Amino acid sequence: MIRNYIAIGCLYLVVLGSCKPGQKETESTQQSDVMSTPSTKPFGATTDGQAVTEYTLTNKNGISMSVINYGGIITKLTAPDRNGKLEDIVLGYDSLAGYIKETPYFGAIVGRYGNRIANGKFTLDGQIYSLAQNNNGQSLHGGVKGFDKVFWNIEKAADNKLRLTYLSKDLEEGYPGNLNVEVTYELTDDNELKIAYTATTDKKTVVNITQHSYFNLTGNVKRDILDHEVTLYADQFIPVNNVLIPTGQIKDVTGTPFDFRKPTAIGLRTNDKDQQLEFGRGYDHCWVLSSKDSVKHAASVYEPSSGRTLDVYTTEPGIQFYAGNFLDGSLTGKQGVVYKHRFGLCLETEHFPDSPNQKNFPSTELKPGEVYKTYTTYKFGVR
Repeated sequence: MIRNYIAIGCLYLVVLGSCKPGQKETESTQQSDVMSTPSTKPFGATTDGQAVTEYTLTNKNGISMSVINYGGIITKLTAPDRNGKLEDIVLGYDSLAGYIKETPYFGAIVGRYGNRIANGKFTLDGQIYSLAQNNNGQSLHGGVKGFDKVFWNIEKAADNKLRLTYLSKDLEEGYPGNLNVEVTYELTDDNELKIAYTATTDKKTVVNITQHSYFNLTGNVKRDILDHEVTLYADQFIPVNNVLIPTGQIKDVTGTPFDFRKPTAIGLRTNDKDQQLEFGRGYDHCWVLSSKDSVKHAASVYEPSSGRTLDVYTTEPGIQFYAGNFLDGSLTGKQGVVYKHRFGLCLETEHFPDSPNQKNFPSTELKPGEVYKTYTTYKFGVR
């Protein structure tokens, strides 16, 4: 069954305090609580001469976030440590050239289908659709030119919100339907990054959009993330095969290295003798969120040296926890920092990998007349 995104969207806004029950989120209500206007500056140009612009939002506490219209990439996100020092907590590059030359999706919007689709193929209503096989024979994060590599139209708003829109044309990267996509980034004075994803189609298709920021809460990437303590509010995870495609099973985390129901340092068990860890070179799996609420507390992260915390809330049924296993020191990022093994972690809220080929997984199908709408909040704090 297709998900009722519109209904859960209103509940999400009620839970996080953005609107009252029965109140519609209209332009007039948005404008009533005016924050700062986003600033802009040039961020280079592509090889074919397309200008890239960086937009920066800043809340009343000094937290700032910068986004470019290429890939909808979050290039910078600052947060205070326990002493109030603001530092950048996401991986990326100082210039556009890095993102264009080689990037493992640093900070990008990924889609149409975040995560993997087996053999780059799926079937809808008896028709087989073939996608780019850009990852060990599988399709990953939308293909060769997914949402991470296209130009998004960005509109500035006076309430510390950016509205990004993109039209993914019929059969782009092999996906059916003209898909109108809208993603909003909002930085609140409660130190939250709220992300809303909306899409409509003129032909039946599959959709699974997410955000692919790499976090390192040490600030300005001082070391790896192995000391970060992670909690995942999930009793189950999705096992994969040797090319990271789900086996179709959903497994209980009890007694496995995948039990993060209590705060656990990433490095404690990541090198355990376990076939699933061997397949992923560590943690690179989707967890099935336990809560049945429309808005779920998905994950918590604590970095002991800085005191920084990160909490993730979502309307999605799963979260992909990836611990930077494929970073190998070959990429030099912001401020000349070499991104070594496990220097960043991703918490990608999503539907499950390969759902179009897994009939027992929740559906990712979207039909004409329906609205895809999901919400995720990243909340920053200290202790």
